[in-house]
Amino acid sequence: MAIHTVGKVTEAIRERVPPLTSIPLPRAVDRRLLEQRWPTRELATPPPGSGLEPVPGDAGAPLIGHSLDFMRFGTEYALRRYQTYGPVSWMGAFGRRIVSLTGPEATQIALVNKDKAFSQDGWSFFIEKFFHRGLMLLDFGEHRMHRRIMQQAFTRDRLTGYVDQLAPVLREGITGWSGQSGRAGWTQLRLYWALKQLTLDVATRVFMDMPSGARAHRINRAFVDAVRAGTAVVRYPVPGGRWAAGLAGRRVLERYFAENLPGRRDGTGADLFAALCHASTEDGERFSDADVINHMIFLMMAAHDTSTITSTAAAYYLAKHPQWQERAREESRGLGDELPDIEALDGLHTLDLVIKEALRLLAPVPSMARKTVTDTEVLGHYIPAGTLVGVSPVVNHFLPEYWTDPRSFDPERFNEQRREDKSHRYAWIPFGGGAHKCIGLHFGMLEVKAILHEMLRAYRWTTPESYHVRWDYVSLPVPVDGLPVRLSPLEPFGATRAGVTGR
Repeated sequence: MAIHTVGKVTEAIRERVPPLTSIPLPRAVDRRLLEQRWPTRELATPPPGSGLEPVPGDAGAPLIGHSLDFMRFGTEYALRRYQTYGPVSWMGAFGRRIVSLTGPEATQIALVNKDKAFSQDGWSFFIEKFFHRGLMLLDFGEHRMHRRIMQQAFTRDRLTGYVDQLAPVLREGITGWSGQSGRAGWTQLRLYWALKQLTLDVATRVFMDMPSGARAHRINRAFVDAVRAGTAVVRYPVPGGRWAAGLAGRRVLERYFAENLPGRRDGTGADLFAALCHASTEDGERFSDADVINHMIFLMMAAHDTSTITSTAAAYYLAKHPQWQERAREESRGLGDELPDIEALDGLHTLDLVIKEALRLLAPVPSMARKTVTDTEVLGHYIPAGTLVGVSPVVNHFLPEYWTDPRSFDPERFNEQRREDKSHRYAWIPFGGGAHKCIGLHFGMLEVKAILHEMLRAYRWTTPESYHVRWDYVSLPVPVDGLPVRLSPLEPFGATRAGVTGR
C-alpha cells in the first residue's frame, strides 16, 4: 500500500483551511435540497495497525445517491461537501461509491500519481462506451507513447496552421449573428448555443477539413449525443434515452473516420485528422488506423465542448463587467481589421487574464475520474483498490487560503504582480495536471481568444443587471437558459465589416 503522508487528517490540518463563506442560493427549495443531510458512514475499514482513518461520507438518496445533486448544484455542491467532510470523502452516485479528492494537496497526490496507485480507468465507467481508448483513458507507458506521437499534431507550426484555418470561420460566423437585428439595431441571442454551433463548425473545419452542410451537421449531432451520454442516470440503451443516442453517435463517427482515413493517409492535409495520420516520433512510432479513429473522436469532444464552455463563461463575465469588456476591446481593435494570426492572439494580454479567471470561476471539466489499482492512502485516509475517485478542481479554485475574495471576478489576480495561481501548484487546474495535463490546452486558449476577439471587434454585449447565470452540470456545465445576451453591433472599421478580409 502506497503511503503519501505521515499521520492522519487531524483537526490541525482542517484548521489550516479557513471556513468558506456561506453558499448563496436564491431559492429556499434549493437551499433545503443542498443542506439535506444523510447518515455518515465509513467507506472501508483500514488495515489493522496502519494508523489510517477511514474515508467519511454518505450514500445519499436511495438508488441515485448524489447523482442529481451535482448535476443541479455543481460547484456549490462540491464546496458544501468539502465544508462537511474535508478534502477526502465518499458519496453514492450512479450506483457506485465514489471518493472525492478536493483541495490542492489531495489533488496533487492523485494527479502526480508518483506511486502509480491511480489509473485512468475511472473515466471508463463514464465514457468508455463513447470515447473508447481516447488519450485520456490510457495509462502509464501506453499513455506516454501515445502522447509522444500526438504531440506532433500540437507543435507551434501546427498551431499556427490551425489558427489560420479557424480565423475566417469565426469571423464569418460571428459577424453573421447580426443578420437578424431588431428594429432598435440590437440582437437578442442565446449565446451558449450560438457559440456551440460555432465551435462545432471550427472543429469540423480545423480537425476534419469538412465544410459546413448537412453532413457536418450530422457529425456534430453525433458528437453532442456521445458527450451527453456519459452521465446518463439510466445507463442502458433504452430507445429514446441518452445512452442509446450516445452509442448510435459513436457508430456514426467510427464510420465517418474509417471511410475517410485512407485519403488522409495518402494526402498532405493541414487538418488535425491528417496530422494524426502522419504523426511519428523520432523512433518511428506511429498510430494504427484504429488509434487515429479513437483519438479523433476523443479530441473532437475535448476540443469543442471545453472551448464552448470557456468562451461562454468569459463572455458572461465581460457582460457583467463592462470595464473589462472595454479594456479587452481596445486591445482587439488595436490589431486592425486583418484576421489575427497566432502572434497577434498571443499579444492580447487582457483576454489572457479574463480567460484564466473565467476558467477559475467555471472549470469546464468539473471533475476528473480515476480508479485505484492498489490499496492506497491520501492525507491519512485509507482507500482500497478498485475504488472510483473523482478529483475536483472546482473546490481548489474557491479556497480562500489561496485566492483573494474567491467568489469575485478579478482577472488581475493572474497578473505578474500577483499570480495567485502560483500560491500552490494545484490551486488552479482547469487543464488537469501531471502526465495527463490537457495536450490541447494551447490550442484551446488560442481558439477562445480568437472567438472573444471577433466578438469584441463586432459587438458590445450586455445582460440585465439583475440577471445571474445558472449552470446545469448534467454532463459538462451548460447555462440552463442558453445565456441570453443583447448584442449591439459596433461601427465597422477597416476594409469591411461583414466580409472576411485577408492578411
